[in-house]
Amino acid sequence: MNFMEAPSARKHGVVIVGAGQAGASCAANLRQAGFPGPISLIGEEVAAPYQRPPLSKAWLLGKCTDESIQWKPTSFYAQQDIDLFLGARVERLDRKARCVVLTDGREFPYDHLVIATGARARRMAWVAHAATRLHELRTSLDATRFKASLRPGSTVLIIGAGYIGLEAAASARALGAEVTVIEREPRVLARVACRALSDYFEGHHRRHGVSFLFNRSVCSIDMESNGVHRVKIDGGEQLHADTVLVGVGAVPNQELADTAGLECQDGILVDERACTSDKDIYAIGDCTRRPISLYGQRWRLESVPNALEQAKQAAAAICGGPLPAEEVPWFWSDQYDTKLQIAGLPIQVARLVVRGDAAEGRFAVFHLNDRQQVQAVEAVNAAPEFLMGRRLIAARCTVNVERLCNSKISMKEVAV
Repeated sequence: MNFMEAPSARKHGVVIVGAGQAGASCAANLRQAGFPGPISLIGEEVAAPYQRPPLSKAWLLGKCTDESIQWKPTSFYAQQDIDLFLGARVERLDRKARCVVLTDGREFPYDHLVIATGARARRMAWVAHAATRLHELRTSLDATRFKASLRPGSTVLIIGAGYIGLEAAASARALGAEVTVIEREPRVLARVACRALSDYFEGHHRRHGVSFLFNRSVCSIDMESNGVHRVKIDGGEQLHADTVLVGVGAVPNQELADTAGLECQDGILVDERACTSDKDIYAIGDCTRRPISLYGQRWRLESVPNALEQAKQAAAAICGGPLPAEEVPWFWSDQYDTKLQIAGLPIQVARLVVRGDAAEGRFAVFHLNDRQQVQAVEAVNAAPEFLMGRRLIAARCTVNVERLCNSKISMKEVAV
């Protein structure tokens, strides 16, 4: 199939802007639901839709290939009559004319539009990445460049101790690099995890040889003549590193929607059907801020499960079918031999309950509200606690705290 062919001669249908897992899944769900019209899937990257989570983990370590992380074989799109346009950048959305316009002038008219533009790595305002050859880890091209810089004995400086930073640190250490992580907060995962989890992962990384500098911020980065980075941090201290990776969060790609007058607030605002403030335009994935009825709040979720769930919502709404049941948000991270699984959101938490022993590398932290209902669970190598925790969150069951604390009692027996 020619992935750069002209737009389909069929004038109407669904146009999906963004060919990540959210956009590609929406296209597949539309066909599965029986949508008969044309579907155009437009992607800015030249690579066909692929899975991003392995990029900071298995892909860096050579445990998977470009082919194995593809979302579907390239033949899938032709078989499903999905027109795939790669290396194509959308310049603007014309809501009045009901079409999207590419930078090369091509126009894609739509009956329904789905925006699945994802998010981009947040950049430090004072640095020019190209000039200093800094790395970020968001796309397959980013991962290819970062991997090429890793070698035994090389020095790697990672700015940011969030999930991406820690996953990259684990992969770099496995490849023999010397790793230092700089974090402006007093602990790792400070913005996304509880203290017990932070303490465990800091210790885990230190045991694998990673060094940390907390409560420190980077002031400037320069490239020396020999290609080594000179990194100045607050207090005047200077560090040197062969490779610098910036992992300080992500920014939703909402500009297309914002410029077109759709409601945005740190993400494109959507309802439970993934519909925007325009009834014919939907938005899904990392670029959205969506309602989570379990918590009575809107949230911007950056995860594959969220992307897949919203893809189902948009497809069902477009096809006029019943909406899928709302799922409990969940996330995961692999670092060394440790699997972290998180379910729910730590909102309106009254107390924390630890089940298991962190010293043994298997434990879970349950976040309970004042009615002893589980709001969230953070599980380290503890699949039963994660799975049952998700069920307890969804069912809004009250738990017996004494039983929950006792890891010898089955998780099936903790609900009151």
